Amino acid sequence: MDFSEYRDISTRRHFFRYCAGGIDTAALAVLAASQFKAIAAPVPANPLAARASHFEPSAKNVIFLLMAGAPSQIDLYDPKPALQRWHGQPLPESMTQDLSLAFVKPSAKVLASPRVFRHHGESGTEFSDYIPHIASRADDICLVRSMHTEAFNHHPGQSLLMSGSTQLGRPTLGSWVSYGMGSESESLPAFVVLSSGRGSSGGSSNWSNGFLDSTYQGVVFRNSGEPILYLENPPGVSERTQRARLDAIRKLNQERHALTADSEIASRIQSYELAFRMQAAAPELLDFTGESQSTLDMYGVGKEPTHPYATNCLLARRMVEKGVRFVMLVHASWDDHQEIDRKLGNNCAITDQPAGALLRDLKQRGLLDSTLVVWGGEFGRTPMGQLERVDEAAGRDHHAKCFSVWMAGGGVRGGQVVGKTDELGLGIEEHPVHVHDLQATILHALGLDHERLTYRHMGRDFRLTDVGGTVISQALA
Repeated sequence: MDFSEYRDISTRRHFFRYCAGGIDTAALAVLAASQFKAIAAPVPANPLAARASHFEPSAKNVIFLLMAGAPSQIDLYDPKPALQRWHGQPLPESMTQDLSLAFVKPSAKVLASPRVFRHHGESGTEFSDYIPHIASRADDICLVRSMHTEAFNHHPGQSLLMSGSTQLGRPTLGSWVSYGMGSESESLPAFVVLSSGRGSSGGSSNWSNGFLDSTYQGVVFRNSGEPILYLENPPGVSERTQRARLDAIRKLNQERHALTADSEIASRIQSYELAFRMQAAAPELLDFTGESQSTLDMYGVGKEPTHPYATNCLLARRMVEKGVRFVMLVHASWDDHQEIDRKLGNNCAITDQPAGALLRDLKQRGLLDSTLVVWGGEFGRTPMGQLERVDEAAGRDHHAKCFSVWMAGGGVRGGQVVGKTDELGLGIEEHPVHVHDLQATILHALGLDHERLTYRHMGRDFRLTDVGGTVISQALA
């Protein structure tokens, strides 16, 4: 027996096929009806084909504005005038003994917010003077002030927010949505990621497919130059040559898939084909010549400091128009442990106008009703200040017990506030909303039951919300 003959019988299937004279025909026919039936499965025509939801959805698309680093709710969304009475003083131990803090001690002195809050819209919801453009959409926004989480450090916090677990390797929200619903676009990914600012602590784990097929992973787009690195053909390679090359690779992959039934091979085949279609579609997204000047000015495209985030917000609108199911905009970092008033102001100057324009633009185009927009970070900030050096202004530490997020469009009832924190922003008094509840609500808006959207891996069924999650019924129209 030479090496090639040994290689041919080195797997169980090859042994039955070549050494057992056809016994595989009978044996595998039985097995195919049970746990091995996936072996005979053909390469799926399109794993991202649009699929029916569990029930009638109120939204078709999601734009998730991830403010990585944890913005201060006390300075933006949840006014706490009572902190003025405690400013510069430590709180009693009875108030702080149950806090989980990353850096400061419970005896740290209170830092009252210098921001001015005003009522906006017919709803009268209060917003900080740092976010006037978002505040102008008050009647479209459902503001949740009673969010809470278990994770009080950034990477675990972002992981819990995006994947439902602090453990790495789980599929993220965009991947679950792509897996559950597919895509309405044949030339763009179902799940797209756009980033600005500094890199987030969670990095690519925020858009990982985890143990789902790689088809469902978030695809990172750049907002200038080549949208996706290495997407364009190198000089001298024509579209015809590229097509012939892909056809040859596809045949090889199909042969391998026939032997192994490996779903990752099927995903690879589809990824090659999608990339080929994207070579024409993706560059068109960055061509803003068809946009009016008033639209570009509304977002803040072409001016500083808004341009990078404005471009991403405009791209997000253009993507949902073209059927992209889930668009994630990551802006980092809001991790203001010192000089919080100045640094928070800088980030708001970058993101507020584009985010407000996104809501306005979606609404005037009739897209807000079918697009769910979510804004939030991984946790909140403490009412106590943090002073790292005596020559620096104070910041705020991580606070997992209460923070704020907002949702708009896609079946959400705007112009309301859900939940209430105590007068100092230490804990929640009314309607606590866990991260899993937010995830369940997002899936519900898309017509997906978070308890039924599961994937079997390593002998058990996994879901985004783990073993928890309750839909925030008050938030829905």
